[in-house]
Amino acid sequence: MAAPPRTGIPAHEPLVHLLRDGMVEGVHHGSVVVLAPDGTTLFAAGDPDVAFYPRSTAKPLQAAAMARLGLRPGPAGFAIAAASHSGEQAHLGAVRALLGGLGTGALGNPADLPYDQVERDAWIAAGRAPSRLAQNCSGKHAAMLRTCLLHDWPNEGYLDPGHPLQVAVRDTVEDLTGAAVARTAVDGCGAPLFAVSLRGLAGALARLATAAPDTPDGLVADGMRRHPELVGGSRRPVTALMRAVPGLLAKDGFEAVTVTALPDGTAVAVKIADGGLRALRPVVTAALARCGVHLPPGREDLRVTGPLAAAEGETA
Repeated sequence: MAAPPRTGIPAHEPLVHLLRDGMVEGVHHGSVVVLAPDGTTLFAAGDPDVAFYPRSTAKPLQAAAMARLGLRPGPAGFAIAAASHSGEQAHLGAVRALLGGLGTGALGNPADLPYDQVERDAWIAAGRAPSRLAQNCSGKHAAMLRTCLLHDWPNEGYLDPGHPLQVAVRDTVEDLTGAAVARTAVDGCGAPLFAVSLRGLAGALARLATAAPDTPDGLVADGMRRHPELVGGSRRPVTALMRAVPGLLAKDGFEAVTVTALPDGTAVAVKIADGGLRALRPVVTAALARCGVHLPPGREDLRVTGPLAAAEGETA
């Protein structure tokens, strides 16, 4: 296993210009890495080797850890375990099914309203209070509880980094990324959050994307591919992206992180420095173009800059 990625201030680069009448009005900095199927670098900009928090893009890796521990909830169960769901009825039903007889009261994630604005508005209009079930990480937490039950581990403290479940998750994250974890924090849902590099994250999802179907890692990839609507939601870009590119694995995360991997192991990981979601679409589109995947362009006032722009024939 490699040493942990270095920590420090990332050396992000300008990736996207916001234009108004042909003049630059705003600039989004960030980092991006594109890996070939053999793990070599096809393209990199910014600082893909510094430690950062992958936020919810780590969920497929966490789901793989639970699959390696013997969890077998079926394709939909793995999809919702790897999801940052929108709070639609299909999502809530999938979480309940994954919980089985445990009940929503066992969930350790915070109560919240649905992530999707349409679902959130309907929830509020119905007079419903925030709930743990509706919070976008409830699928991951349901899977964690089921895995504890499988091994007769206590539910109490299942979010503690020293709990046997979280020790196993850390081990899997390190195995998939190929490097030791640089730092452990607490994610917004209360679960341990392991700092990795952007390069390590891309390589990890590539390993899931190329895993044999009957392996634990392959079961997670299969669930996400079969149920992209559970991974995000009917109005979510990550779901639309997986539907648009057959066999693609994709996962989004807070603070403008996205990782994708093609079935052959070609992978892309992106981090926008300021957490600005509007910059993600043009960067991911240009990075995938480096892999031979061409998506419709996004907003005309957003232009990728520097060497990455050449993937779409644009100019800086």
